[in-house]
Amino acid sequence: MTDLEPLLQTHLGDWRSGWSMGSFGAIAEFHQDKGEQPVIDDGLELARATRRGGIRLERRRLADVTAIAYETLSPKRHRWSHAVALCLPEANARRAERKVLTEIGPDDHAIRGIDRTGILFDMGLGLAQCDFCIRTSDPKLLGELRANLGRSLFEAGNNATAAILSTHPHRVALTALGRVEVYQKIGGPDTGGVSPPGPHTHLLPKLLASGRTHSANTPIPAGLLPLAFLHPGNPVIGALGEEQAFDPDLHVAFQALLTRYGTGEALEAKAAVGEALATGVEPRGWVPPSGRVARAAARIALRQEARLAAQGGDKARADIVADWQIAFDQLEPEAEEDEAPGH
Repeated sequence: MTDLEPLLQTHLGDWRSGWSMGSFGAIAEFHQDKGEQPVIDDGLELARATRRGGIRLERRRLADVTAIAYETLSPKRHRWSHAVALCLPEANARRAERKVLTEIGPDDHAIRGIDRTGILFDMGLGLAQCDFCIRTSDPKLLGELRANLGRSLFEAGNNATAAILSTHPHRVALTALGRVEVYQKIGGPDTGGVSPPGPHTHLLPKLLASGRTHSANTPIPAGLLPLAFLHPGNPVIGALGEEQAFDPDLHVAFQALLTRYGTGEALEAKAAVGEALATGVEPRGWVPPSGRVARAAARIALRQEARLAAQGGDKARADIVADWQIAFDQLEPEAEEDEAPGH
């Protein structure tokens, strides 16, 4: 057992934690509601499913995983997001990168036994680290899909795209670390133009066109690809992206993950902010870090210090932090994308 395994087991059973697999522009997310009963709850196999979706992680691959904890700026200056990226070396992470609709066959490894007679089709998005698939047993949809094999879903006149959007087949994101399955409807006209709460998928052609494997705000070292993301409960953002009162326990819990799995650049920048505040350095006398990751980490540290001061009723500290934020957290966020699923 690696040190990651008990961590993942704990978060699979925590409704506040979300999960995602995919790539930049195509992502499948697994979320749970408080009190929602699972239909599969297998801690040994790192699998959990509800009636709305499921996730399974490959235990045998965990020994090769590099975990990277990180925080990202929110456009809302009192918030931030966080996650743990589970990565493999690129050579072990790459998938088929199919660029056309392709039939794979029966999904023998579906999380739920009832789904194993469904037929998997790779949507042909050409993703480096994920086969983004749909699964169906619907005869009419099967006929439409098979009539358009070998074509891009984005090709003009491809009727398979409209058929998928109208019939809402299961979506299945497959990576070398496991899978996320979504059983709910595809966000669109049938869901009021928004993704449904809980497990859902996003497919954004403009982001896909960039060819990137992950957001520029995710500090993944060269040679690694992120295959799955754990999104622990956020201390300032609720499960549906709503505002929530600062939760110091969730904050402390993620800071422990950041200490264990965070990048040295981010940790050093946050420590420098803490040291400056503790020793009474004036904002005008402090030189901010120069790197992109470090600058963002310093701004996040100030947002967290502001929340901690307010939560503790320390007005003097809050005023000091506010002066620092005026100096260093007034710039527009740098190339931010909302990569916190559900938020």
